[in-house]
Amino acid sequence: MQNRRNFLSSALVGAAAFSLGVSGAEAQDKKKKKRSSGKAAGPIVISTWDFGRAANRAAWDVLKAGGRALDAVEAGVKIPEADPNNHTVGYSGFPDRDGRVTLDACIMDEKGNCGSVAALEHIMHPISVARQVMEKTPHVMLVGDGALQFALAQGFEKTNLLTPESEKAWKEWLKKAEYKPVINIENKSYDTKGATAFNPLMLPGNVYNHDTIGMVALDANGNLSGACTTSGMAFKMHGRVGDSPIIGAGLYVDNEVGAATSTGLGEEVIRVVGSFLVVELMRQGYSPEDACKEAVTRIVKKNPERAKGIQIGFLALNKKGEHGAYCLQKGFNYAVCTGDTEDKNTLIDGKTYFK
Repeated sequence: MQNRRNFLSSALVGAAAFSLGVSGAEAQDKKKKKRSSGKAAGPIVISTWDFGRAANRAAWDVLKAGGRALDAVEAGVKIPEADPNNHTVGYSGFPDRDGRVTLDACIMDEKGNCGSVAALEHIMHPISVARQVMEKTPHVMLVGDGALQFALAQGFEKTNLLTPESEKAWKEWLKKAEYKPVINIENKSYDTKGATAFNPLMLPGNVYNHDTIGMVALDANGNLSGACTTSGMAFKMHGRVGDSPIIGAGLYVDNEVGAATSTGLGEEVIRVVGSFLVVELMRQGYSPEDACKEAVTRIVKKNPERAKGIQIGFLALNKKGEHGAYCLQKGFNYAVCTGDTEDKNTLIDGKTYFK
């Protein structure tokens, strides 16, 4: 039988052990919290494709002045939106099969606020309309005529987005009305002379860039934001919307973890809620590149044969300023900017699933 002295002694030992256990657990918890709340390595901005370098420069001007990542990504993607030589984003984008240029865009800040527009016509900068949706309405997405009505009410000018070059491509496409996309059309120059079949992207003497620009940035305060904008598939069905304006598919930002964006065939990205998936994988401890790789792998597993003939690329940036990408096919690259000079605004080839 345990006497009173032994009981008290045991109780004191147990209490001490419990106290040490709690203290140890608290110490571990504090250590963990310290690791996760450390200041991020910024500023940095990354974006999809070679035209991302020009976009990065505009974003960097904001970041180097101590500006918000949100302002940086909006300023950055406005560059390709206004570029008449880029036929897959904004002004001069290839139209749908009815000859109408319809634009999609979304934006998301460090607080989880987001805005989006889809099938928007006649507005040069859909990304700025998306931001107005985020900041001036109770909604996340406006589409079609409603998005245009809102944009005009906010003072955006109505513009003819169909340039003569894009209109020429559309009229040529109408002769057969076939949709045969070319993977990785950026970095390639084509001449239709002698071609066995006309492809709408193969206009003489031009170099065309691939679809979406997605951009994510980390500012000097350690906050993340992202933007994504596109004119979508050339000669798509009127009303078609891809992944670019869909929060979680074409873009996702979680300020505790990281941000991700996508490019390529939007339907496949939507099926796996791709950008959200990449961020959640980073939350689990995956590096940005490994998270992008896993998202690509899941697309392949869903339909291996379909995956062989399309391109999908994911791009990610974590809270530490680490970045990475992964894609289905060779040819995808992304631009990384950490300074004013050319050697600090470089292109990196994304690693691929199919070798």
